Amino acid sequence: MKLLKSAVVALSLALSLGSFSTTAVACEDGRTCYGPEQAIDMYTGKIAEVMKAINDGMDADEVEKMLKKTISLKKEINASDIVARFASKSAKHLKKARKLVKKGDMTGATAELEKAEEIAGTLKSRL
Repeated sequence: MKLLKSAVVALSLALSLGSFSTTAVACEDGRTCYGPEQAIDMYTGKIAEVMKAINDGMDADEVEKMLKKTISLKKEINASDIVARFASKSAKHLKKARKLVKKGDMTGATAELEKAEEIAGTLKSRL
């Protein structure tokens, strides 16, 4: 009886774990999941928005918040290791730009954003 009880528990546990879809729990940290191409488009679009905001003379605090959101979008790019490596390189330039914006150096930040945009522009070709 003891053996039968443990076998039933093990079987029910295996069936309950196998019944959940892996896509249902793919993004359990609350983020919205996108395909790699959509995420790359959003990422490059946000970089362009930040550059436009700097050129339009937006407040440094607002630009910094936009940069923070753009950096967090890098997490959405779920692709190969090569794409992740280049996305990280692009994010490093964004982080440098954010530091420069905090210091008030908008021209330096624009230069870093251009480097980040150049690297991010090559991400789709690396899919």
